[in-house]
Amino acid sequence: VQLVESGGGSVQPGGSLRLSCEISGYTDSSSCVGWFRQAPGKEREAVASYYNGHQGTFTYYADSESVKDRFTISRDSANTISLQMIDLKPEDTAMYYCAAQAPWLVSPLCRLAEIEFNYWGQGTQVTVS
Repeated sequence: VQLVESGGGSVQPGGSLRLSCEISGYTDSSSCVGWFRQAPGKEREAVASYYNGHQGTFTYYADSESVKDRFTISRDSANTISLQMIDLKPEDTAMYYCAAQAPWLVSPLCRLAEIEFNYWGQGTQVTVS
């Protein structure tokens, strides 16, 4: 399983970016994909996750009003999960990673915890200044 992020860049405060995570080698019909970010000097934190499977489709967001109001996770295609970010702020500056749960571990809960995710991309840099 490989995950490749794209869409990062430099924007001014108030700008928008759409990050994409392309997943290959994942053959299961159910999936849980998450977005995480790590700012310089800080620990990696969860942003949002997306479950798609037999139980339906569920999205989850970090317990942060700032994230919930401005970020939207969605599925663009069978192999692509995106994170739309609007009204970006300097504190959103970070490396953004997407991650996926192993097929045999996929849960509709799609918990926003690093330990729940088995495959990781290399990240895409977002800079807001």
